[in-house]
Amino acid sequence: MDERKRDSMIAYLRHRMEEFGIKPEDLAAVLANERGGQKNARYRSATGDTWDGQGEMPQWLKQAISAGQSIGHFELSATPAPAPAAAAPAKKRVDWQNDPFAGSPLARSNSR
Repeated sequence: MDERKRDSMIAYLRHRMEEFGIKPEDLAAVLANERGGQKNARYRSATGDTWDGQGEMPQWLKQAISAGQSIGHFELSATPAPAPAAAAPAKKRVDWQNDPFAGSPLARSNSR
């Protein structure tokens, strides 16, 4: 988005907030609460969908499991893992963010 469009959008949003009596502090509080809700997420997909493990399993997770992916693949760790020992080689991290096949049978690898 170019600078002019951005400034125009900000002016529009300020006008609408004033029209409805919304203060910047109100907006900040709502955004803070939404971020806080994401901390409770227990599972996350490559596209950013989350589930806290409560209630019915979301469709994205059902589809991934039926395609052969393990639920553990999507689980977020509650605490950071300890640093690997100096003798152990570092495991290459894979960025699944832009992988169109994440969660599908094409993403599984038999070579370990």
